[in-house]
Amino acid sequence: MATTSTIRLQIESALADKIPSALTPAPRLIRPITETGIGSLDELLHGGLPVGVLSEVIGPECSGRTDIALSFVAHLTQASKVCAWIDASNAFDPVSAAAAGIDLARLLWVRCGVTAETTTTRRARSFVLPEKYLAPRPAKQGLHGGGFGSHPRNEVKGISNAVGDLLQTKLFAPRCAEPQRRVREERQEFTPASRMTVTNALLTTAARKPWSRIEQALKAADLLLQVGGFSAVVLDLSSMAPSFVSRIELSTWFRYRAAAEKTQSSVLLLAQHACAKSAAELAIHLRPAEILADETTVFTGIQPHAEIKRQRFAETPSNVVPMRKPPQSAQWQSRTPWAGAR
Repeated sequence: MATTSTIRLQIESALADKIPSALTPAPRLIRPITETGIGSLDELLHGGLPVGVLSEVIGPECSGRTDIALSFVAHLTQASKVCAWIDASNAFDPVSAAAAGIDLARLLWVRCGVTAETTTTRRARSFVLPEKYLAPRPAKQGLHGGGFGSHPRNEVKGISNAVGDLLQTKLFAPRCAEPQRRVREERQEFTPASRMTVTNALLTTAARKPWSRIEQALKAADLLLQVGGFSAVVLDLSSMAPSFVSRIELSTWFRYRAAAEKTQSSVLLLAQHACAKSAAELAIHLRPAEILADETTVFTGIQPHAEIKRQRFAETPSNVVPMRKPPQSAQWQSRTPWAGAR
């Protein structure tokens, strides 16, 4: 009688052309990791963020999402690696990034929603006062104010009209000694029909802008992941409303995950609401951060609180169950540049 192992080999040899190793379980895949630069978060993630996957950082405003991305990119750029930051809302601040330790020479900043016409218009409107107008002119002898002011007679022109406008007409109008019946003024009403039309037009225009910027950000992420060569690609959609981001097709995130695995790039998605779903192999949820104020009137930083909602292919130290429960959440302090070392 044939044993189980013999039957297994016969089935695998029969299906070898269609399904290689049909009955052999696939080996467990362990992803390489990269440190984020935040000690408590690296301990929670067992070393850092995985490489070649799509990681999602979810949280409300001022929860520490950007702090994680800045620290992660700073750790990579300091190791002479190239990263990309796709800014869908044009909210990235290079000064804050440099203060966080990012080498800007190794960072590609993709600004969505900014056109060349806007930049040219801003430059055309810049005004610089010549230095010859900053130096005081020599005073002229015999003129009032040294020649820099008008004649005193001109300074009092129109002052009577100005004082009259400050007073109400009822205060200095002629009045009768007997009490007079007050005439109630009719209330003027108007229908803002034209105003409502303008408001609807403005709302329609404002509603189109997020879609165009989101589309630009998704196309830029596609190009960068297909080209390769970037150790990390940060897709910042944190300033977009969840009602817009949640409408992105799920196939987009699966395409990003496949491209990241092929090019071995770490894709970090920043959003207010979970939108990658099962395409993200790591999901970090952030609560609203606590405000740090060492001084009474000076803002010195925040204290984020992170939890892991999903983590696949995590490396376990051994098969032995530890006596102490591993940490389920992490806290750290993010200081402002002006706070200094404490």
